[in-house]
Amino acid sequence: MNKADKIKSFDPSQPGLADESIFGLPFTAEESEIIIIPVPWEVTVSYGAGASEGPEAILEASFQVDLHHQEFPELWKLGMYLDLTEQTDEWAANSAKYKALAQPIISALESGEKIEQNMGLKRDLDSINTVCSDLKDEVRERALYWLSQGKKVVLLGGDHSTPLGYYEALATQHDSFGILHLDAHMDLRIAYEGFTYSHASIMYNTLKLPQVAKIVQVGIRDFCEQEAQTANAENGRVHVHTDMDLKKENFEGITWAQQCDAIIASLPQKVCISFDIDGMYPWYCPNTGTPVPGGFSFEEAAYLLSKLGESGKEIIGFDLVEVAPGEDDWDGNVGARMLFHMCGVLAKNQKLPVGERIKFHR
Repeated sequence: MNKADKIKSFDPSQPGLADESIFGLPFTAEESEIIIIPVPWEVTVSYGAGASEGPEAILEASFQVDLHHQEFPELWKLGMYLDLTEQTDEWAANSAKYKALAQPIISALESGEKIEQNMGLKRDLDSINTVCSDLKDEVRERALYWLSQGKKVVLLGGDHSTPLGYYEALATQHDSFGILHLDAHMDLRIAYEGFTYSHASIMYNTLKLPQVAKIVQVGIRDFCEQEAQTANAENGRVHVHTDMDLKKENFEGITWAQQCDAIIASLPQKVCISFDIDGMYPWYCPNTGTPVPGGFSFEEAAYLLSKLGESGKEIIGFDLVEVAPGEDDWDGNVGARMLFHMCGVLAKNQKLPVGERIKFHR
């Protein structure tokens, strides 16, 4: 059955087909416009765990997402495909193996021990940095494979270290682009806890890519002195909108719409979105690894992303990271719906047919 016949026979008003790909869609990778690369990885987490299970939690929750989205009612027809392969399983296995090696290193540091004086821990640290570098390279090559097929490629973490190879892939396709970074944390730490590719170092490592012209951070609530110094030392390459500053402006009469306009205006013409789920209020992501009080709502995030999509800037990709499931399905549920919205924003921005916004009498 070809794609046109699949579209005719598929009922988007019914629950998704659990034996199909993400959102229950019946399309193959070749038939899908958007390829989602899942990276179940969390080797360097130092507080809460579970981000490596995020892709699976989002996949399971995706089958219950209503596809008749108000803003993108025909998005589903484009096809979104979760690129699950043997390599995905290898990443998950390595994540578990090297995460176990990382925990004694983290414990030793917390107790004041010098890792350089413990040959066993130093050897394990070197091994972790090597395998994390390998993951980066493998993600880059996987993204480049699909980009070479003309697909819109996005990444689904995993912890926030996972998109670095994806950014490297985008850097081979675009001479200059910015990153809209939604997060509770700056992630500008230098080799946090000795791990070169720590989740807390993703934006510091990203700044090493000369193609990344600017990083605009939104929702920041936690940072250390070194991160603040790094941000201010970049001569305008890093723009920081802390949650405290945004809320203060709200309290004094500046609207979220006005703030979004300012955020978008500060971005370059080409933009990749990096969305750490802990940027939102913690009740949307209660099981994420490093929750922080404060944040923005689901609706505020969706509004900003939609407004960016309609701004005339070009969205070249996105990642969604740090979703960690709990005993219920809430985190996966929120993650799946944000993923669907972000796919819609990307598709519409790229001039793909997503249908007309549904309007209601009121």
